[in-house]
Amino acid sequence: MIFEDIHHIAIICHDRKETLSFYVDKLGFKIISDYRRIEKNDEKIDVEKGNLRLELFIKPDAPKRLSYPVGEGTGLRHLAFKVTNIEAIVENLKAQKIRVEEIRRDDFTGEKMTFFFDPDGLPLELHE
Repeated sequence: MIFEDIHHIAIICHDRKETLSFYVDKLGFKIISDYRRIEKNDEKIDVEKGNLRLELFIKPDAPKRLSYPVGEGTGLRHLAFKVTNIEAIVENLKAQKIRVEEIRRDDFTGEKMTFFFDPDGLPLELHE
């Protein structure tokens, strides 16, 4: 295979303050770069945690994401984070007033999993 690893994951967001509060303050990502792109009328903020790098594009005029319960559009469906103790992570997220679904078992693997959501409604999965 020609791929070695995932380099980064890009996420389009609407509000800088909400986005940084969520990904940096609540999820613990660290800002590694922050650029204003005048020609594209947006901002690109790179964050990382461990070996995971996200590119957060702040685009206030981006169209809203199609998602549950309306339906899904094509493209990236969700991100899934591997965790060791899902119950502890869920309690931590709930304590920060982050909407989290009930923990359930994956239909295929039987492993514990759940979803929580970023400020723009992007589903983020926890998978034990």
